[in-house]
Amino acid sequence: MSIRIPLSSPDITAAEVNAVTNVLRTPHLSLGPELTAFEAALAEYHSVPHAVAVSSGTAGLHLALLVLGIGEADEVIVPSFAFIAVANAILQVRATPVLADIDPVTLNLDPTSVERIITARTRAILVVHTFGVPAQMDTLMNIARDHNLAVIEDACEAIGAEFEGKRAGSFGDLAVLGFYPNKQLTTGEGGAVLASNPAYAARLRSLRNQGRAGKEWLDHEEVGYNYRLSELACALGRVQLSRIGEILELRRAAAERYDALLGGIPGLDLPPLALPHRTISWFVYVVRLPKHLSRDRIQAALAQRGIATGRYFAPVHLQPAWQTHPSAQAAHLPVTEAIARHTLALPFFNRITLDQQKEVALALREAIDSET
Repeated sequence: MSIRIPLSSPDITAAEVNAVTNVLRTPHLSLGPELTAFEAALAEYHSVPHAVAVSSGTAGLHLALLVLGIGEADEVIVPSFAFIAVANAILQVRATPVLADIDPVTLNLDPTSVERIITARTRAILVVHTFGVPAQMDTLMNIARDHNLAVIEDACEAIGAEFEGKRAGSFGDLAVLGFYPNKQLTTGEGGAVLASNPAYAARLRSLRNQGRAGKEWLDHEEVGYNYRLSELACALGRVQLSRIGEILELRRAAAERYDALLGGIPGLDLPPLALPHRTISWFVYVVRLPKHLSRDRIQAALAQRGIATGRYFAPVHLQPAWQTHPSAQAAHLPVTEAIARHTLALPFFNRITLDQQKEVALALREAIDSET
């Protein structure tokens, strides 16, 4: 049966369409005024001096590690309960990912787990604001300061989230945003790196543009990459960012509706609607199924009814590409493994309707009942 209710869906209005088509009427398709305007808007929104737009969140992670000088023989602490790009980027700079466990409520890095695995080789903590829930940034920043470690925030899922009134992405030495179509803000493909240090920002701009640092196009000061973000993408992102308040409110309202619709299903754990000191930016809506049920059969039952779901997240250390890596084999992550077996992401996007959510809730209830 074809999917009628998708897992995610971008929210593109006439304003975004007009902005993109207007770019096509100009001679600037790359490195033009839309890039400058989008970067300035991102920096202002996060109250940081610099934002550097790049071709993806993954590219942003790669550049952040390079700019901090992290490389061979260095270790970077990172959660395994995350999208695989966070660990892959560490390998790309020839460093070693050291996989940490998560807090069972927020699903973010557990500071106690982080402290246990710091060694003389540890150079940085890569903090992921999982599912748009801000991590425990006061404790993690204190740990980093005590051990002289850099902090990279992966805020790809968390634009607009706040910890103690401060935006996710404004705590660390560098922070990375992602704008894939399932994100709260999309540029199609794209990302950005936030920086307070002007030297970091200058090097990020050089590295994303084949190591160019001056005005001469054929002068390259170092080996760089083509991680540029097009003017079309920047125009789309600029308009999306101007709507971010509306977008986040639509997603918060959708989360509240799910909470009301799903609250009576026995054994189903719902994500918290609110947490102390935090403002959640709703990226996905992930429930935890009762432990005795087969997630595969639940997913198949919903798919039969045209409803898409997702396994968010399959831990990095259990991925086929990682299982033989020493970092994966050394990982002892009981909380990650216990939770990841039972997570199920439900359809969630800006314009999901109450009727669609009712259908998802009914299908999930019936699927659970049939397995019980």
